[in-house]
Amino acid sequence: MMVKLRNLVLFFMLLTVVAPILLYTDPAASFKTPFSKRDFLEDVTALTFNSDGNRLNLLPRETPAVLRGGLVGAVYSDKNSRRLDQLSARVLSATDDDTHSHTDISIKQVTHDAASDSHINRENMHVQLTQQTSEKVDEQPEPNAFGAKKDTGNVLMPDAQVRHLKDQLIRAKVYLSLPSAKANAHFVRELRLRIKEVQRALADASKDSDLPKTAIEKLKAMEQTLAKGKQIQDDCSTVVKKLRAMLHSADEQLRVHKKQTMFLTQLTAKTIPKGLHCLPLRLTTDYYALNSSEQQFPNQEKLEDTQLYHYALFSDNVLATSVVVNSTITNAKHPSKHVFHIVTDRLNYAAMRMWFLDNPPGKATIQVQNVEEFTWLNSSYSPVLKQLSSRSMIDYYFRAHHTNSDTNLKFRNPKYLSILNHLRFYLPEIFPKLSKVLFLDDDIVVQKDLSGLWSVDLKGNVNGAVETCGESFHRFDRYLNFSNPLISKNFDPRACGWAYGMNVFDLDEWKRQNITEVYHRWQDLNQDRELWKLGTLPPGLITFWRRTYPLDRKWHILGLGYNPSVNQRDIERAAVIHYNGNLKPWLEIGIPRYRGFWSKHVDYEHVYLRECNINP
Repeated sequence: MMVKLRNLVLFFMLLTVVAPILLYTDPAASFKTPFSKRDFLEDVTALTFNSDGNRLNLLPRETPAVLRGGLVGAVYSDKNSRRLDQLSARVLSATDDDTHSHTDISIKQVTHDAASDSHINRENMHVQLTQQTSEKVDEQPEPNAFGAKKDTGNVLMPDAQVRHLKDQLIRAKVYLSLPSAKANAHFVRELRLRIKEVQRALADASKDSDLPKTAIEKLKAMEQTLAKGKQIQDDCSTVVKKLRAMLHSADEQLRVHKKQTMFLTQLTAKTIPKGLHCLPLRLTTDYYALNSSEQQFPNQEKLEDTQLYHYALFSDNVLATSVVVNSTITNAKHPSKHVFHIVTDRLNYAAMRMWFLDNPPGKATIQVQNVEEFTWLNSSYSPVLKQLSSRSMIDYYFRAHHTNSDTNLKFRNPKYLSILNHLRFYLPEIFPKLSKVLFLDDDIVVQKDLSGLWSVDLKGNVNGAVETCGESFHRFDRYLNFSNPLISKNFDPRACGWAYGMNVFDLDEWKRQNITEVYHRWQDLNQDRELWKLGTLPPGLITFWRRTYPLDRKWHILGLGYNPSVNQRDIERAAVIHYNGNLKPWLEIGIPRYRGFWSKHVDYEHVYLRECNINP
């Protein structure tokens, strides 16, 4: 019994020793799964769970390119790398277990972890790729309405497409003029067609928003045609020569056009519009239809009252004079204290009187005089009258091709032949009983009460005026000939000029300093026009040299007759605005921006204006 028990024990001991050897030797390999690790991984993805036919997402299926080089742009964190390493270790360990239960558990664990890790990595990669894509999209220039991408570094010009189209036209014209292009009839026809299309698209457009919707199509079509021209003509030197010739031609045309523009502007400024020619004729006819008592103005006793505010206005323009009077009275604090002394020529005398008889300026006083009635003003007394009636002066103005004629049309304006323009140098003779007079030009508009000018202390000076030396061309050397010793010895070329148009004159001081005689002496010295060209400002600068008191600039703003860029704030706060220059507000060439300041003092519904077709 004991022997049997001992043998059984030895058998089991032997079995426990031999069995492991048999199981873990090469012959036992037949008990292992016939699948390799790769086969296992492929089959795991095909396993079903609870009869669901969907494939288990053990690992994301990637393309061969991604498997070789990794996902471009994907960034893995250290945490994700460790989890992937752990996942790989578990998958590989699962291939070395041969028990069913262990394998089943491992598959479930691997499937769960792999799905979790795959979800995490896909989310990370999706967020990172989205951020990168968003950054790239943000960096992309945004196309404009014409399909052209905007430069994120520079602001797109509002006329960029217009300039591009114009540039294309220039290039097209260059190609049309080249011999090599002319030889290709098909190209010439196509290019001319494109030129017409672009010209129609451009029309009068000054900015891109003015262009039609088809403009971008025309631009692209023209660009394609120009590319063909570039292939036909690849000799840059020929193109450069042609462009230089075109530039020279354009400069010459510009010079001619500027000269023509200057001439036409001067001509327009000298020409009386039809309406303004009609108006004095209608007024004159009606004036002479009145009886003598109806032709008289009221309040004539105020004409020599030195306690009132007296204005001197010399003009042959009825409508312009009416605006000066109306604007002054409209802004006056005490209209009844204002007296207007108007002097005109013989042709407009009746018309000027009729206008103010029909349109009395409220409580203000009006006087209208005829310059022809100033018998004291003759050529024996006034050098300027003698000069204006001389043959040389008439030839200077009316013989355009005379050898001695000045090429600058500005100095050949016939208005300088009018004695009305020179009456400002004879104020004491015209108003012998007045002490102070405010001189006004007929191209000004009054915006504020001017009575404060009579209380300004001129400090012994004769003339109170606003200086105009803010710009270099308003200094003495601009108006006087400093190459002449008479001028260079007596005046400073950099002295500040001043403006006519609104000037306060102390007539008592004028008489005391004998200013009229000073004026006459210098006029005699300038018979041959060697000291200054014609006009009233140069002799004014000389006559009132060191006798002019500078007024505050707010009293008088100039430039509305030639400068389109006068500061709006300066205009609004100025007491007087002056349309000096050729672009008068009553002419069609007047600057539109400033016309409203003048036209608001004109009643365009007035019967005379409607009959003469005078419109705003």
